[in-house]
Amino acid sequence: MGRDFRWLLASSWTSNVGDGVALAAAPLLIASMTSSPILVASGAILQFLPWLVFGLHAGAIADRFDRRRLVMVANAARAVVLLALCAFLVTGMANIWIVLASAFLYGTAEVFVDTAGSTLLPMLLKPADLGLGNARLQAGFLVANQFAGPPLGAFLFAAGHAWPFLLEAVCVSLAVVLISRIARTPVPPRDSIDATGADAAARTKVHTDIAEGLRWLWRNPPVRMLVVIILLFNVTWAAPWGVLVLYATEHLHMGAVGYGMLTTASATGGLLATLSFGWLERHVSFATMMRVCLSLEVVMHLAFALTTQGWIALLIMFVFGFYAFVWGTISTTVRQRLVPHELQGRVSSVNSVGVFGGMVIGQALGGVIAQAWGLTAPWWFAFAGAALTLLFVWRPISQIVSARPVLDDVQANEP
Repeated sequence: MGRDFRWLLASSWTSNVGDGVALAAAPLLIASMTSSPILVASGAILQFLPWLVFGLHAGAIADRFDRRRLVMVANAARAVVLLALCAFLVTGMANIWIVLASAFLYGTAEVFVDTAGSTLLPMLLKPADLGLGNARLQAGFLVANQFAGPPLGAFLFAAGHAWPFLLEAVCVSLAVVLISRIARTPVPPRDSIDATGADAAARTKVHTDIAEGLRWLWRNPPVRMLVVIILLFNVTWAAPWGVLVLYATEHLHMGAVGYGMLTTASATGGLLATLSFGWLERHVSFATMMRVCLSLEVVMHLAFALTTQGWIALLIMFVFGFYAFVWGTISTTVRQRLVPHELQGRVSSVNSVGVFGGMVIGQALGGVIAQAWGLTAPWWFAFAGAALTLLFVWRPISQIVSARPVLDDVQANEP
């Protein structure tokens, strides 16, 4: 699919190795400093909270400037935060508040990385290739972020608390070099599609661009409903995930390495989905696959609420990895096909605000629920909430996947 796509893929995979290492190491670091479920959940909350604060602005900025350079600058900022955290850990000056502050700063930079990065693929590929392109990016995420990274992060954390974060800083820095090799990512066109008739080229205020993106989203029912689905299911999903490290180590008695193996099991299921996605796309409708994925989400929460065995939890995570990969690939592809190039950043940022906003709300609820009623209580909450949400979104799914892609007549930039 072109040289530029290969550089994008290499940068994404490299960055995901580092993020996967931190996926296990960061919760373990926080859990080593406190046993409070609320503080443990706060680590993830403070990393995702920047999406609520800066997410919409990041989308507007991504639609104004060279998206490749924006990713490079934001990744460099992430590396600086990681190196500072390593310095605190090596000198023994780190405490829970420094770690939480680092999570927030790192998450702020990540907002701009993910928002601008998500807009690059539609600029490099034709609409018909977006499904395969997203699948390959997701495959790298699964292998690096969830399969290889977490066990390595848990191993390095056991060797020394600073090692996993030093490796993450190296990976993020290398990702900057790789994405710099992309030949060109032209500044998105400033032609307005706003019904108000305002002159887009004359606008200078970011909040005006944000408002344009929100109006477009509100007037596009399929994309709007997709964002609502993602928001609601992330609230229920994140409630138990915010205290998963305590659930795995204290309720299932799996230990630090066993906790890392949970994400490895998820990635293994995702790899199987990667191999199967082409066949699924040809033989099963997107609507059917989306409904099956969301139904399995409900069953997954119930299964975790009932199990007391670590090996059963690994099997559940394997199934979760399979359907989560399918859902992520489909939902991203549908959104990218429906959104014009000049609005990719803003609509993607709204979608991400829904994702991480739901995670912040869900993890806050999960911490409080676990504190009050035990480590399995968030799973029961997630089961009930996901079941009710599924009933609400069952019929609108058909409207989402049958919507006419507005990018059909837009010529993608040649790599």
